[in-house]
Amino acid sequence: MKYHSLGLALSLLLPAALPAQDRPAIEAFGGAEPDERGSTRVLYWDRQKDLGAGEFAIDYGRPVWKKDYEDLAKFDGMTKGKTWRLGKDFWTVLDTNVLLRFSGRDVRVGTYYLGLSRSEHGQQWELAFIDPARVRKERLDAFNIDKAPIEFKVPMEPEEKGTGTMAEKLVIRFSYSKENPKEVTMSIAWGKLQLKTRVQVVM
Repeated sequence: MKYHSLGLALSLLLPAALPAQDRPAIEAFGGAEPDERGSTRVLYWDRQKDLGAGEFAIDYGRPVWKKDYEDLAKFDGMTKGKTWRLGKDFWTVLDTNVLLRFSGRDVRVGTYYLGLSRSEHGQQWELAFIDPARVRKERLDAFNIDKAPIEFKVPMEPEEKGTGTMAEKLVIRFSYSKENPKEVTMSIAWGKLQLKTRVQVVM
């Protein structure tokens, strides 16, 4: 089976009780219990006006890292030359009401679906930005991110060895200094995968 998500196989979602020929043409997945989602946000506050001055946030599902992924050949086979959903279940969503500059690339005010791409040779990782309107038009689920039209990509850099710890579940963070809060680092940690990119806030 070909996997298109970070740690989520479609076979785990399909009910096994019914033979394939007895299943309805269209099925529904989900449940009454809420899924575990992660969220990271940066808010800027105008103290003089006592009003928000801008903010951006990422909302994402948190797949669990599996021991199998530590097999380098298997992990390479799953990731090289592919774009993955950056999370699990519903799309990973970036929502911003300020202009952002990811590694020098302007990201305008709006909402974006995100993915994570790896080059064919495996040396380069990139954050992929997808227009939600185009995804909605095709009614694509994040499992089919390989069919989603990517608007653009920005490079991700590996974290220096020894700076991160093993992340059992996917973690996306924004970090910044108090002295310069408009210079932000976005980091991704999932198992042994540790990536980061620079985000400048233009206000």
